Amino acid sequence: MDYNKLAQGIVLNVGGAANVEILSHCMTRLRFSLKDATKADKKALEALDGVIGVVYAGGQYMVILGENLLPVYDAILHDFDIKTGGVINENLDGDLKQKEPLTWGNALNKTIGFISSTVTPMIPGLIAGGMLKVALLLVVTFISANYVNTSSYQLISAIADAPFYFMPIFVAYGAATKLGGTQIYAMAAAASLLHGNFTALVTAAKPISLFGLPVNLLSYGTTLLPAVLIAIVAYYAEKLLNKIIPNIFKAIFVGMGTIFIAGSLGFLILGPLGNYIGRGIAALFMWLDGTIGALAVGLLAAALPWMVMAGMHTAITPFMPQLISDPGYDSMLRPAFLMHNMAEGGAVLGVTARTKDKMKRSEYLSIAIGCIVAGVTEPAIYGVNLKYKKPMYAVMAGGFAGSLVASLLGVRAYVMGYSNILSLPIFKETAMAAAVGILVSIAVAAVVAFVLNIDNEDSEKTTEPVKVEVADDAIVAVADGQLLALEAVADEVFSSKMMGDGVALSPESDFIVAPANGKLTTVFPTGHAFGLTRADGVEILVHVGINTVELKGQGFDVLAKQGDLVRAGQPIVKIDREALVRKGYDITTIMVVTDSKGKHISLRHEGKIKSGTIL
Repeated sequence: MDYNKLAQGIVLNVGGAANVEILSHCMTRLRFSLKDATKADKKALEALDGVIGVVYAGGQYMVILGENLLPVYDAILHDFDIKTGGVINENLDGDLKQKEPLTWGNALNKTIGFISSTVTPMIPGLIAGGMLKVALLLVVTFISANYVNTSSYQLISAIADAPFYFMPIFVAYGAATKLGGTQIYAMAAAASLLHGNFTALVTAAKPISLFGLPVNLLSYGTTLLPAVLIAIVAYYAEKLLNKIIPNIFKAIFVGMGTIFIAGSLGFLILGPLGNYIGRGIAALFMWLDGTIGALAVGLLAAALPWMVMAGMHTAITPFMPQLISDPGYDSMLRPAFLMHNMAEGGAVLGVTARTKDKMKRSEYLSIAIGCIVAGVTEPAIYGVNLKYKKPMYAVMAGGFAGSLVASLLGVRAYVMGYSNILSLPIFKETAMAAAVGILVSIAVAAVVAFVLNIDNEDSEKTTEPVKVEVADDAIVAVADGQLLALEAVADEVFSSKMMGDGVALSPESDFIVAPANGKLTTVFPTGHAFGLTRADGVEILVHVGINTVELKGQGFDVLAKQGDLVRAGQPIVKIDREALVRKGYDITTIMVVTDSKGKHISLRHEGKIKSGTIL
């Protein structure tokens, strides 16, 4: 493959190098942050040999390349003057939307998001240690049982155990980084829980105290939540001390005071509290395992393809190391993740068997192998299964069936590892249960995908940003749909024209676009409304749906930010129409001229309309 030619084709069809603000990449995708997303040509990109698929979400234009990624990325950097953001984690892009304040309504999501961001940096280390433990297990089991008595085994075992035993220190680093505190203060305070003095006191099992207060004799190696709480206290303690201590003494007393406060409270309150919460979470999973265990694992695996696309799967990853620590195994999360990956590969195999194009068959087979052997599912999800839609049902069926069977057979993951077929040893004596689940997942997904067939027309119907060039005084339709008179809107504020005259429409496309050339003067973080001002001062408000502010951003993806200069037809918000309607919301979209600057503005009020059509 000519990687330079492919690189040139990609850059050309995202609007040229001048249209690229920053380019980064993950394991499978080039991720473009574009100045104007409407300049990108989705169909032309997908037609390039070597491009698996194109996704526009979260303000990023993502070109999926799979195994061709790194050579093409290097070719782009060599041939074009483009700012690069380097490598980012798959599906862990961070929040591209405006930050919203903490409220009772979003407290749970923000808490889970914080813990997820805290744990993410150490996951590769846990997996590395887990796989090294697996390698030692294989050596002892199949090569030499006596190897366990050697000093080499003891030392290598120490290397493998280190990421787990010193987990509190790594967690404290991640939490401090997320909060913006000084990492070493949080790490030092958390490390005190692992110090030899304390572990010796725990081993002695005699009552101890700090400042006359009793200290719980608990072992904190491999724990998660105590370190999170310590990092939070260290962050706020550091902020407080920086406020009250004069500048001349800060270098001496801020750090000392921070680790003293966080470390002392770690022994007295935070460590025991975190341990108690962690045991409660473990107890919840154990209860699920003991009641509806197999069904719960199956349903989780069936939901994972959609959770991965929404980034929601990161919310449950922090509980994997917690379960490995207590009760010592994971019988739900890792099995579900593994069976989902196998089902993604199985569905692609089913599509491969149906595909007549020899080039696509070869490409799809490579993608399926990547899912099963390496656990890389992005090309499968976006390049095949979601592209043809129907295979997604096969993924759900395969994941559910394989997880159900494996769970009924007693599958359990005992160490951290990847979700691929090479990680079978992490299940130890239940590896056969995992292997049977894998076979069921792949077979069921492949058969269902083959039977359902693929609908090539479906893949062509994906809504993409429109491209229009209009005069600065023009106003265009903000979506595909049926135009409605403003009086017909089921909201008195708009129907009575209190906000101004305008037009409404019943949207039949996912993108809500800019109604004119101008500047975004207001963009609500929830995505339900935005305001635009033209160069001549005319102000236009676009309100998506009735009472949709109640959703607090659910079902909305904000693609632009306040202050941006935009062109008519440029996507501003992407909505999940089906989800909004399913929740009972009227998605009628209203566009009103809130300030006409004395101009007479006449708009069309009837008929079927396409996004970007001049009104």
